[in-house]
Amino acid sequence: MRRGRTFAVLCLGQFAATAGLTIVVPLLPFYLAQLGTPAAEIPWWTGVSLATPAVAQLVTGPLWGLIGDRYGRKAMVVRAHLGLGIAIALMAVAGTPGEFLACRLLQGACGGVVSATVAYANSAVRADRRGRALGSLFGATAAGSLLGPLVGGLLAGRLGFPPLFLAVAGLLVVSSALAAVLLVEPSGRAPHRQPVREVAAALLRTGETRAMLLAGLAAQAAIYALVVVFAPQVDRITGSVAAATTWVGVLQAVTWAASWAGSPWWGRRNDVRPAQRGFAVAATGCGLAVAAQAMVPVELLLPLRAVQGFCFAALVQSVLHVTARRVPTQGCGTAFGFTTGLLDLGQVVGPLLGAAAAVLLPPTAVFGLIGALLGGAAMLAAVSHRRGAEPVELPATSEKVLR
Repeated sequence: MRRGRTFAVLCLGQFAATAGLTIVVPLLPFYLAQLGTPAAEIPWWTGVSLATPAVAQLVTGPLWGLIGDRYGRKAMVVRAHLGLGIAIALMAVAGTPGEFLACRLLQGACGGVVSATVAYANSAVRADRRGRALGSLFGATAAGSLLGPLVGGLLAGRLGFPPLFLAVAGLLVVSSALAAVLLVEPSGRAPHRQPVREVAAALLRTGETRAMLLAGLAAQAAIYALVVVFAPQVDRITGSVAAATTWVGVLQAVTWAASWAGSPWWGRRNDVRPAQRGFAVAATGCGLAVAAQAMVPVELLLPLRAVQGFCFAALVQSVLHVTARRVPTQGCGTAFGFTTGLLDLGQVVGPLLGAAAAVLLPPTAVFGLIGALLGGAAMLAAVSHRRGAEPVELPATSEKVLR
């Protein structure tokens, strides 16, 4: 009963956080235009707006994880939901691209729902059920990503973004309150602080985790590069901003519906088979689906986006699964904060890559480049699997602390 209640609360938070963010992210070029951004500057403002939360979280994520390891992971779940809710509420009153950018910065600094939730869940389940737990949480993420584009694509043009932002912010405040009341602090807190640099060094100097982190970073960069160029590509295909807005919402919904279905499947698979192998297969499928999207009419984007979504469901959870296996439970908050912060670098590199490619290359080459980047991520994951026997060696002082 308690476990079911715990995961219901965690999944609600994941759902609300993702729904709030995906209302605007797929339609960000259109939203920036609504805020008065000059047309020639929209690709760059899109890239910077996507990158800003990642820059903030790269700094704050490991620190929040360290605080959670030391003082409690429940508090970090409550903090992440509430911080994100405040940031999204402020987005409702943003009137310029600069103000919106400031809200995105606050989002990155005070959010971090994924790392906080995964750290809590990792401490609350057995090691042999970790994949199922991650699959459920990322299934909730996919469900939020399914609702967000539908709401954004169908209602944003009619009602405007501010009412939608305020509704999502309210849902996040509710989920924060539920977490404060219903969650119970899991065991596994570290009796002393585990320095971020020692956790980072332990992950990066081991061949398995280093290659897997690089694979996740490359995959994230590819997906966020795709965000920059996808809506304009649909606009070119349809020849109408109004039609493109609806199609982007529908296509994003198809993508995340497939991801919702795929997340638990990949999670169960990771409990019984190497997560690196699943990542490699999924990244290859995702890359092929993305590359083909520049060469088909809008109707054929539907099956391609479904394949992309199902395969994408494996990527981040597989990286976190490998991290969880290689770091003691007492230090998992710091490890997950560092891992998600490093993966968020993809949100910095990817949009800038997408914006530059959109200016310099034809659409077919842009989508092919993104597909190739996903193929490179698959190769790195395969290398990680071959190095899987190497243990993570923590410094002697840290091992005493963690034991």
